[in-house]
Amino acid sequence: MALASVGCSRNAIEAINLANDADKQKDVDVDGAISKYEQAAQLDPTNHRILYKLGMAYKKKEAWDKLASTMARATTMAPKFANYWYWRGAALEMLAEKKSGSWEEAKEPLKKCIEADPNYADCYHDLGRAYLWTDNEQDALTNFSHAIEHKPDELKYYGPLADLYLSLNYTDQAAQVLKESLAYVKEGDKYAYDVHVLLSVVYQSKSQMNDMVSELEAARKVAGEGHPEILYNLGSTYAVLNPPRKTEAIQLLKGFSARACRGSGATGKFKDQCEGAQSLVAKLGGSMQ
Repeated sequence: MALASVGCSRNAIEAINLANDADKQKDVDVDGAISKYEQAAQLDPTNHRILYKLGMAYKKKEAWDKLASTMARATTMAPKFANYWYWRGAALEMLAEKKSGSWEEAKEPLKKCIEADPNYADCYHDLGRAYLWTDNEQDALTNFSHAIEHKPDELKYYGPLADLYLSLNYTDQAAQVLKESLAYVKEGDKYAYDVHVLLSVVYQSKSQMNDMVSELEAARKVAGEGHPEILYNLGSTYAVLNPPRKTEAIQLLKGFSARACRGSGATGKFKDQCEGAQSLVAKLGGSMQ
């Protein structure tokens, strides 16, 4: 028995050493780090912290199925660690998005996360997404709201709640949520884009065109390269003002066309906007040339 205990102790120490080596390696060679974490987990299958590190390395590789299964192992050893439940649920949601998993399956670990830590805002947010994708809008609203309650300074939680309110035609509630979020906008926060775009939708529904334009202009300032559609949204709005801001509209619509309407863009994601941009530019007396 004493010899067996010594052997187990040596394995545990060696597992920690391997995991520490992997920690230093993961930023430059994630595959090499994964190999070491896997070896460490085999040497000491009871060390759930090593499993968590392995899971985060799988996350870095976007190996969602392996992240989900690894976190499942970790939760059996340490069920009170809310972040283990969260990452299992988050991984299952990523698989669901790719049509290789189930939104329904993601709910249980996210509920377990909340049981383990009732203040874990990400778990409410992701559980809200799972409810939304399974057509349970009321529970989605509840959980999106709880995410904000538990971390009101996190801008990313406001957009999904406001967007769902808009989908349900609760425009005033959406407006209230979005206006509350403005107090937490920080420079460089990518989620500010969603807030401004959704506010523009609110103002459009109320025919408050000047406010709509202001929000679209604010969205453009924070859009970066990842949102070429803001050029179309703002340009098409300038085009229909009374009087229209023709020069600015044409410039923006041509800019959108140049960025988004080449190759697959013209027939894929932005097909309608690409056709709309051409039509509006012609109507305004301009040319795409």
